[in-house]
Amino acid sequence: MTYLYQEHQSFFAQVAHPIESLGGAELEELGATSIDPGYRGVQFSASPDILRRIVYCARIPTRILAPLAVFDCHSDRYLYKRACEEVDWLDLIGVEKTFSIFATVSNSRIRHSKYAALKLKDAIVDTIRKATGSRPSVDRHNPDVSLNLHIENNRATISLDVAGRSLHRRGYRMEALEAPIQETVAASMLRMADWDGTSPLLDPMCGSGTILAEAFMMAANMPAQILHDRFGFQQLPDHDEGAWKAQRRSIDGEIKTVPDGLICGSDIQTEAIRLARINLDRLKGSSAVHLEQKDFRHLPAYENGVIVTNPPYGLRIGNRNAIGDLFKAFGDYLKQKCTHSTAFIYVGKPALLKSVGLRASWKKELVNGALEGRLARYDLY
Repeated sequence: MTYLYQEHQSFFAQVAHPIESLGGAELEELGATSIDPGYRGVQFSASPDILRRIVYCARIPTRILAPLAVFDCHSDRYLYKRACEEVDWLDLIGVEKTFSIFATVSNSRIRHSKYAALKLKDAIVDTIRKATGSRPSVDRHNPDVSLNLHIENNRATISLDVAGRSLHRRGYRMEALEAPIQETVAASMLRMADWDGTSPLLDPMCGSGTILAEAFMMAANMPAQILHDRFGFQQLPDHDEGAWKAQRRSIDGEIKTVPDGLICGSDIQTEAIRLARINLDRLKGSSAVHLEQKDFRHLPAYENGVIVTNPPYGLRIGNRNAIGDLFKAFGDYLKQKCTHSTAFIYVGKPALLKSVGLRASWKKELVNGALEGRLARYDLY
């Protein structure tokens, strides 16, 4: 059976709105062609080796999907029928592999995503059981095959997740403080800051170290998924495991040594520094990242560098007045001690930027989970 992605070598990268063009630029750098950014994603074309490189190295997309089949879907019964017919589930999953389904629906007669996922699950299980007398198992946490079902305007697309998981799950974050920033968002911040991994970088409120870890991986040219050994593309019927192993060795051979102290982080909380060190230590060579338990008010002058940070708020700070005082104090620190530097501040609540007391060069929307946050740039003279 030939699947849709094989006919056109076409794939879909899920990218948070409104940074689809940013994700498209990264895909192009990794070798993708026919790039077409849309709402919450980017359509692109890629050969098998370029697809594997994208899954292994891309920092901004949250998922990469290989479409298996597309068909009209005006009812749950028709979804079940066509799902049984359009994919060779015995070959793709069989009875020995586990699977999971993530579904979304929009402007369709089938209105509930969980119900849509249930009907697709029934189609898969019934098809395989009819052929073999046995059925595969569902594993929502660590499946062998991760499937995506998207129904929009009564048209269904069944895709295989070629990473096998959300790409924000890098694998280095073992522990975290309350409400950590997503890894893909931290990587997007660094890219929006035009940081190329050569100029000094400081996160003076580093929390559990997500921005520092992403910066280190970028500076080291380290693949975003280096800590993972299993990928969804290995389940594709045309996958070449030997070619992938050789390609991975080649990509890993491009990793560079990061200069000692190029990347620095600090935080007022001892626990934050402890967790940041635990997470960074998952990445080989990250001892080059300097960490210090210190209030930013007591840091020495930081000139001619880049500052990227996601200041804490909520439970880490306390009441609203304390949060405003923190942002004002940080604005004073930037103005007084960080001349000839560029600062990038990300907040989940845009109104907090008013407390910084500095004129931003720009403010751009950047979503972190359910938070419609803002990244603001400050050029310090």
